[in-house]
Amino acid sequence: MSLSVIGAGFGRTGTLSIKMALEQLGLGRCYHMVEVFDHPPHVAVWRAAAEGKPTDWDALFAGYGAAVDWPVCHFWRQLMAHFPRAKVLLTVRDAERWYQSAHDTIYQAMIRPLPVDNPETRAQREMAVKIVLEDTFGGRFADRAHAIAVYERHNAEVRRTVPPDRLLVYEPGEGWEPLCRFLDRPVPAEPFPKVNSSEDFRAALGLDAS
Repeated sequence: MSLSVIGAGFGRTGTLSIKMALEQLGLGRCYHMVEVFDHPPHVAVWRAAAEGKPTDWDALFAGYGAAVDWPVCHFWRQLMAHFPRAKVLLTVRDAERWYQSAHDTIYQAMIRPLPVDNPETRAQREMAVKIVLEDTFGGRFADRAHAIAVYERHNAEVRRTVPPDRLLVYEPGEGWEPLCRFLDRPVPAEPFPKVNSSEDFRAALGLDAS
């Protein structure tokens, strides 16, 4: 199995719901940041990729039919080239709402003190901080205008670069129809998945705990 869908959209654009939707459509398992947490050896692979070292994408994605979210979206160009038959899915949402959601969830999770007694969690966090906060946002995510500019520039570059017949720009809430049309799959009878709201994310990580 090789990737048939590459997610180029940043985290907090409905990527966990999209993961579940793609799996429900029968594309096989879908890679997402949660997979990194479940497979600690992957952390070193992503860290090496971020440092520009050669990456065995086939080995990393063995058993997966799709991949979305960070850290995947940071490497969309490399993945497009390596999987030339894969389609590209750019999930987007209003820039201001995206920033607020990412700031209240991903950013808060990554700026918490690093755990000193859990090497696996520490390595995961350090990898995510490098790829997301440092490499993507230049260490300036807290600068709202800068982060939004990076987000909009990324989306524009994907739109400009990916051939139209290979790209779907998808907004949360559009439901099954555009996704199924893009992937030539029948529309399921079940409702489109909707998971991982900001409240769910913060509760799962204890970000609201006093």
